[in-house]
Order: sequence, then structure tokens, then C-alpha cells
Amino acid sequence: MCDRLRKVIAVKRWLVLGLICLQLLSSCSFTNRAIAAGKTLTVATEPTFPPFEFQSANGELQGFDIDLMNALASSAGFKVKYQNMPFAGMIPALQAQTVDAAVAAMAITAERVKTISFSRPYFKSGVAIATRTDNKNITNFDSLKNKIIGVQIGTTGALKAKGIPGAEIRTFNDSPLTLQALLNGNVDAVLNDRVVILYGIKSGNLRKLKVIGDLLTEEFYGIPTPKGSPSLHAINQGLATVLKNGTYAQIYQKWFGTQPPQLPEKSSIENQTTEKGVSRLFTSLSIILKSIPALLSGTLVTLELTALSVVLGIIGGSLIGIVRLQAAPPLRFCARAYVEFFRGTPLLVQIFMIYFGLPALAQNSGFTFTLNRLAAAVIALSLNSAAYIAEIVRAGIQSIDRGQTEAAQALGLSSVQTMRYAIFPQALRRILPPLGNQFISLLKDTSLVAVIGFEELFRKGQLIVAENYRSFEIYFTVALVYLFLTLLCSQAFACWERSLNPEEEESSRKKS
Repeated sequence: MCDRLRKVIAVKRWLVLGLICLQLLSSCSFTNRAIAAGKTLTVATEPTFPPFEFQSANGELQGFDIDLMNALASSAGFKVKYQNMPFAGMIPALQAQTVDAAVAAMAITAERVKTISFSRPYFKSGVAIATRTDNKNITNFDSLKNKIIGVQIGTTGALKAKGIPGAEIRTFNDSPLTLQALLNGNVDAVLNDRVVILYGIKSGNLRKLKVIGDLLTEEFYGIPTPKGSPSLHAINQGLATVLKNGTYAQIYQKWFGTQPPQLPEKSSIENQTTEKGVSRLFTSLSIILKSIPALLSGTLVTLELTALSVVLGIIGGSLIGIVRLQAAPPLRFCARAYVEFFRGTPLLVQIFMIYFGLPALAQNSGFTFTLNRLAAAVIALSLNSAAYIAEIVRAGIQSIDRGQTEAAQALGLSSVQTMRYAIFPQALRRILPPLGNQFISLLKDTSLVAVIGFEELFRKGQLIVAENYRSFEIYFTVALVYLFLTLLCSQAFACWERSLNPEEEESSRKKS
């Protein structure tokens, strides 16, 4: 009787333990569903990468990635809010957890999994070579030696291009700019996703381009999320559902006209844990120290750009400012129109117009015209700064009393001599402070030429971040370099201003 009672008690214990385990499992499952159900995930995307993500004629997001994300969100029970963002800024945004995920045809790589976590693979792809149809010299990867190669910053194509002997690598912010540079003849070849190039050729937008050779890489795309994100489970769950019920195959057929290849359930590159505490601090310091030589080389390029642009800007701006005051009415009108145009349009638009727009316009007119990056950058910066300097010069000259001009003319000086010996020396003392501000603004504006792949200080920082994804450390160092340069320029202009003011110079000597 006692043995039977003990058996009954043991069975009841096992039943209770089993029920507790089932309850725990169900609560875990409910928790995972609760993470997804009704929650809105902020998903970063770059709508300049057809056919994966791009905007329709009415401005709506569309593409393979967009359709897939909407489908898996519907399957997993959460909502999606898309946020436009450059490709190079997505991983820093994920690290900062300002977005919950990203859909940007991002390949799963060993370097990326150190800083973010990827979903299971959802697309099989690879990098291919694109050239112009009239290019007969480039036939395979080996023939890219000593050529000018265009790549999108932060992509696996950019990593592959580093292995080309003697090649000059030019990086651009997005795929359309990279391919436009190829169409314009600014680069000899482009390393980009094969599917993207073929889609552009098929749509007629890239009919002057061709794809050559075999795939250079075989890679899988994943949906990136921040490390330890609770959304990753829901995303994987949604992907598993759409892959199983045939929705994925329908979306793939819609955009690529064929059946999808077999995808692995997990990537061969495992997600890694992040560094913490002292280890991360030492790693950050090591990264900053390693980046200093590259940043210093970019600083020299920044100073070169600034010096060339400010000299040309001062010459052009001074002439335009004088024309606005003393020339015939038609010339004054042209000078004013110039000033209004370059002050009224963004410098970034002017850079795009000069580097990308002028060659494209020339090709449409039937002749070949290309600009190298240095020439395009200096032209854009000089034309823009000349417009502002013209107004500084005009205001400085007008601030001089009219009697000075009359006195000079009474002494028999010509108009040119009056301007040279009487008016301009006095005006220089008054225009120097705003001229110094313009110089500092121009120094900082050189960072905008990064959009055409010019490797000045800011672009060097972007390239380093694209390799190690340490955005805060690198950009903080870049900011300190800019701060040092601007403080140095401020002190130089202050000394120059004191040298033109004898009374202030004498006062400074007495105080010292």
C-alpha cells in the first residue's frame, strides 16, 4: 500500500513538473509573439538600389526587399516604418539603436557580424564587373589592373576592389552615382551587385553598360539588427514562414522572373558577441591611433582644396564685386545674376551639377567631356565662394566714404588707381573679418566633395568607418581635426587683422 502511494505521489510530481515546463515554454513563446505583435519596427532603407529598394513615380517605396519585409512583417505580426538612410550610415545607426533593422541588400560578412546581428540568409548574390559597351580592354578581373574602379562605399564590391593591383579606387555614396560615373567616363569599370546592373540594363537606364566575366564573390544577404535585439527572433520567424508558404518564391518571381535558389537556414558566419568595458576602450584607442596617418593624408588634401579654392574665389569674387559697383548696367546685371544663383542654390547641388551633370549633358550633345575630381571640386568650391566674397568686397568698398574717391580723383588718379591705392587698402581692413569667416566655412565645406569620391579628410573617415564600423571614434577624431584647423585659421586671420591696424598692434605690444 505504501509502495503504491509512493508511485502515485511520484507520478503526480512528474505531472506537475511537466505542466510547469509546458507553461514556461508557452510563456516564452507568448513573450516572443508579444515582442512582435502590434509593435512597429523602424527599418532603415536606401531607396536608390533597384530592384531591391527604390521609389516609384509617385514616391512610394518598392522593390524586392520592401515586398519581402512587408510580407514577413505580416506573417510575424508586427508593423514596419521605413526610414531613408545612406548605406554607409546604416550600421552606425544600428549600433546606436536608432533603428530596429535595415533592408538594404546587405551581405553577411565576418567584419559586420562583430558589430551587428543578422537574420537568416534571404538572398543569394555576388559582385560582378560592369564596363561601357565600347570598352574592349576589360574582359575579366585580371584586366582591371591599373584601371580606375568605381565602387559604392561600404559594400563588398569595395572590399573586392582593394585586391586589384595598381587600381585607383573611387568611392561613391550610392549605386546610381557609381554607375553614372561609369557612363560619364570618370571610371573604367564598376564592381557592383550583378542583379542591380542587369536590372538597370534591362530597364534601359544603363543600356550603354555591360556585365563581363563570372561572379567575383558568392554571398548571402541578411536583415541586420542591433546586437541583442529582441526583434531578431520575430524577423527570423517571419522569414521562415514566407519561405515555407511560397510567398518568398512569388516575390522572387515578380522581380527576377525565375525561381529562387536554395537558401541555407543559417549563415556560415556566426553572429558574435560585442566587446565590453576595458576591452572596448583599448580597442577604440587602438583604432584611433591606426587611423591618424590616413586622416592626416586626408587633411593635406583638404588644405590643398581650401587653398586653391579660396585663392580663385578671392580673385573672382573681387572682380565680380567691383563689376557690381562700377561696370555698365548689363555687366552689373550679369554679376548680380551670378551672385544670386550661387548663393541661392546648395553647394552640394552645384557639385553634382558640375561633376555629373556637365559630362552627361555633353554626351547627350554628341561629344565626350569629362572632369577629374580635383578640377570639379575646385571649380565648384571656387564658384560658390566667389559669390559670397563678391558681396563681402562690394559691402567693404561701399563702406568707404565717398569723399575718399573724390579726393583721389582731385589728385589726378584714374579710377583704377583710386581703387588700388585709396579705396581697396581701407576696405581690406573692414572685409577681413567676414573674409576669415568665409575661409573657415570653405574649409568645412570641402567635406561635401566626398560625394564625388574625393578622398579629403571627411571621406577618409568614411572609408575607415566602412572597414571597422567604429563610427563614434573615427568621426570624433575627424571633428577634432576640423576644430584644430578652424582654430588655427581663426588665429591666423586675427594676427593679419592686427597687422593692418597699427593702433591695435602697438597696444598688443605694450601689453606683452
